[in-house]
Amino acid sequence: MTLAGTGIPATNPAPSTSMSTFPAMADARRQALRRMKLIAGSLLLLAAAVYVVCRTVGDGNGAWGYVQATAEASMVGGLADWFAVTALFRRPLGLPIPHTAIIPAKKDQIGEGLASFVQQYFLTSEILGERVTAARIPQRVGQWLADPVHAGRLAGELSNAISGTANVLRDDELRDALAGFVDKKLRETDLSPLLAKVLDAVCDAGQHQKSLTSALKGTRHFLDQNRSVFRQRVGQESPEWVPEWLDERVFNKGFNLLQSFLADVIADLDHPLRKGFDTQLRTLAERLRTDPEQIAKLEAAKIELLDHPQIRAYLANLWTGLKQLLLAGAADPSSDLRRSAESLTVRLGEVLRDDPTIGAKVDEALQRLAGHVATHYADDLTDVISTTVARWDTEETSRRLEMQVGRDLQFIRINGTVVGALAGLAIYTVAQLF
Repeated sequence: MTLAGTGIPATNPAPSTSMSTFPAMADARRQALRRMKLIAGSLLLLAAAVYVVCRTVGDGNGAWGYVQATAEASMVGGLADWFAVTALFRRPLGLPIPHTAIIPAKKDQIGEGLASFVQQYFLTSEILGERVTAARIPQRVGQWLADPVHAGRLAGELSNAISGTANVLRDDELRDALAGFVDKKLRETDLSPLLAKVLDAVCDAGQHQKSLTSALKGTRHFLDQNRSVFRQRVGQESPEWVPEWLDERVFNKGFNLLQSFLADVIADLDHPLRKGFDTQLRTLAERLRTDPEQIAKLEAAKIELLDHPQIRAYLANLWTGLKQLLLAGAADPSSDLRRSAESLTVRLGEVLRDDPTIGAKVDEALQRLAGHVATHYADDLTDVISTTVARWDTEETSRRLEMQVGRDLQFIRINGTVVGALAGLAIYTVAQLF
């Protein structure tokens, strides 16, 4: 056989000289086999004893003839079936009789035949698809996941897996790999259209006007808090010949005018300054989409920022921070990570359990997967059977199989002895009548 989809021959392991992988057979089964052998053998010996008595004491006439014919046919039937049953597992009396010891002689062919049978009648797309549908896997899995107890247990197992994986990974390699990956993606990402979309979304939602209002209010508050500082600076810049009262009057007029202007812009949502601000932002967004010079400036700024030592140091420590965050969240049962994992698990279970559309899609995906496995990997799966049987020792194989089915086969010997006796009696009776 070949590995499906590769054309590479599947290697068969060297045959083993023992079957140590088989579990020990229960004493009850062994004793049952011995008991049935004893019964079958006893019936055969009984028939032989009756035949000897008939030949020794009887004269072959009358009733003696019927009993003798019955015993003789019973011996023939019992011996024939003893030979047939024994020939399956070994050579009767150790004699090299052809077509005996069938199982030891045909062990490998039996394994190949069993593998072929399983592949032909079990590992087919139709059968596996029917079993997948009948199993109602999405509903059953969803029912299990929707239970908060199960969801908590699964979240705990996932947390343990995260902790175990994070602890065995090499931090230096992951740190460099993650930093390199993020740096590469940032360098490859075209920020201009992305920033343009952000500006459009901000303007459409009116967030830029809210930000402008907050900035203007902050400016008015800042001016009020530092009025004396600005007044002092105006006095320092004013010529010496200008009277102090004039400086004060000019400053108050200008300061109040500025505060009034800011108050008007804050209060009037349709103020020209606000419209101009909106126009400038939308113009900038359009330039980020269409102006090569503006796009080049933004890209140059991005590259310069990524090459800054502090940014590179931050990227280099991304894995360390992410690892600490994961380990802390995984270790704490009350962490947001664990709670989110439990909530998502319950939600997933409810969807699988209650949504027939999602369940049908999952069923369809599972059927396709089963069909793919049956189509491409059936040879590999059934090869396990043939190669395993090929490794078995012949004598041990016979002994194990006899322990498994030998008890039932002894009924063949018993039936042969009884049916032979009845057939012999019937034949002798007919012969006497005619």
